[in-house]
Amino acid sequence: MKEWGLIADSSCDLNDTLFDAGDLYFATVPLKILVDGREFIDLPETDPRDMLRAVRESKGPSSTACPSPADFAAQLRQAKNSFVVTISSHLSGPSNAALQAMQLVHDEAPDHHIHVVDSLSTAGSMVLILRRLRELIEQGLSFEEIVEQIERYRDTMIILFSLATFDALIKNGRMSPVTGLLASALNIRAVARNSNGTIQVLEKPRGEKRAIERMVALMEKIKPISAKTPVVITHCGNPDGAASLSGLIRKTYGITDFTVLECACLTSFYAGDQGLLLSY
Repeated sequence: MKEWGLIADSSCDLNDTLFDAGDLYFATVPLKILVDGREFIDLPETDPRDMLRAVRESKGPSSTACPSPADFAAQLRQAKNSFVVTISSHLSGPSNAALQAMQLVHDEAPDHHIHVVDSLSTAGSMVLILRRLRELIEQGLSFEEIVEQIERYRDTMIILFSLATFDALIKNGRMSPVTGLLASALNIRAVARNSNGTIQVLEKPRGEKRAIERMVALMEKIKPISAKTPVVITHCGNPDGAASLSGLIRKTYGITDFTVLECACLTSFYAGDQGLLLSY
């Protein structure tokens, strides 16, 4: 059994080959996407393009299913001190499942220390939280000190995103078909942010180039940044867009600490084809 463990649900878009956990135990717990009776488990071997194709061809709504408490508990048993990082509780249920798992493991092993961090976000914000947890553990802080610092750090996280397609939002009743069709016809690339766990549309530029420019301009207006600010960019089948976004951030702010990831299934479901997510 390891001394320290980091657990995340699969909306972080990481796996053990993409995250250097050092001497820590690290694991992700997959969510599921349900489309017309088909189940897509958010594992590294599951192709998000197959899932997105099924969503486009589906006539009805699609849905997501969070991991069970037992899924989280199986990972929490692997370390004496564990932190779980989950997608925003406003978007899905892994945070609640992880809290139930924490109680299960505490009942079995009262000496285990477990803390669940509701990211109030997803994707790159979770990556930054995991990175910060690793740093704090390596600094030798106590479990209680890490809890205090990571909750404060979580509250500084910002995620901006721009969507190119609105299929999932329309089919799940979060956007009217007329609004979605109009936005697509006008090439609207809405720029939005996560605000206290909920989605807030900031601007509605036309075209990806303008959307990227607005995302970069908004960064320093929302939160103080410097050349040392770490940035995570996540894209859904859009490496060129991610490269343009990182290039403009580097040119504008001198930032060099970039992590670029491709959306796995869960974030692809929400972001849609060509979507871009920027966390800092």
